[in-house]
Amino acid sequence: MTIDHFRSCARWVFAASLVGVMISALAPPQMVVSPMGWDKLDHATTFAMLTIVGLSAYSGRKAQVLLGLLGYGVLIELLQSFTDYRSAEVLDVVADAVGILIGWTFTRLLLRAGLALQMPKDQP
Repeated sequence: MTIDHFRSCARWVFAASLVGVMISALAPPQMVVSPMGWDKLDHATTFAMLTIVGLSAYSGRKAQVLLGLLGYGVLIELLQSFTDYRSAEVLDVVADAVGILIGWTFTRLLLRAGLALQMPKDQP
C-alpha cells in the first residue's frame, strides 16, 4: 500500500467517522449505548481517535485538523441544545479537547518512534 493510497483510505475513514459521530451525538439517548459507561470518557476517547485518524489523513494540516475537531465538538453541543432530548454541556467540549490533546500527543509519540507515516518533504 502506497502512502497516497493509505491517506486516501484514512480520509474516507475520517469522513465516515465524523458522520457517524454526528449521528450518534444527535440521536435520542435511548438509541445510543455508552461504550465506556461514562459520558466524558466517551467524548475523550472518541475525539482522541478522530484526532489520530484526522492527523493520519491530513498530516500536513495539523492545526486545521486540531482546531477543526474542537469546532466540531462545539458544533455538536450547539446542535444538541436545539433538541428536546439532548443537552449542551461545556464539560463535554472540555472532554473533547482533552481527547484531542491525547490523540495529538499519541500521534507525536508515534512520529518520534518512527511508527507513523510522515508527509514526504516534496508534498504540501
